[in-house]
Amino acid sequence: MYLNQLKIRNRLDEEFDELVDYISALPDIRFTVALNGQWSTGQHLEHLVKSIRPTCNGLGYPKITLRYYGVSSSPSRSYDQVSAMYDDLQGNGCSSIKEWMPGIAYPAQKIALLSEFLSLHQKLNRKLAEWTEPELDKYRLPHPLMGKLTMRESLYFIICHTKHHLRKIQDLEPVGQSWENQLQQLIF
Repeated sequence: MYLNQLKIRNRLDEEFDELVDYISALPDIRFTVALNGQWSTGQHLEHLVKSIRPTCNGLGYPKITLRYYGVSSSPSRSYDQVSAMYDDLQGNGCSSIKEWMPGIAYPAQKIALLSEFLSLHQKLNRKLAEWTEPELDKYRLPHPLMGKLTMRESLYFIICHTKHHLRKIQDLEPVGQSWENQLQQLIF
């Protein structure tokens, strides 16, 4: 599926809004604690902020600077292809690079991280509006796990990456028992 700028912006809006709404409704304990060695919700959010920032900044680089990474001679891959590439990486056990690894999440960080996430969303939309459709397919940015991606593919990645982490956060929800019960079982 090929997404033009408007569709990309709409998908970014949907994914970012869904994640923010979900996290905003969580109690502080759910933001900071995760069971079984998984990342906490706060750590997922911090990781997303760290991983979105380079693409957001890249959208603001002068086009002449982006030529350093080369220009694409072929059309961008579809959203489905980029999503499948990302799923393959996940299935093969690839994990985040060191620079994007989150630290410990504290309750006091929740509002600041959500604000930064929303700020990046606004910045992405603002900078995306300055690009033409052909430019999105021409200029590329390096991705540490997926290689060089066109700007369009980089935006597709942000959409599927945000969706992936929302699912991970939702999977942290206890099945059949409250968080308090799970924590008590873990502690005692």
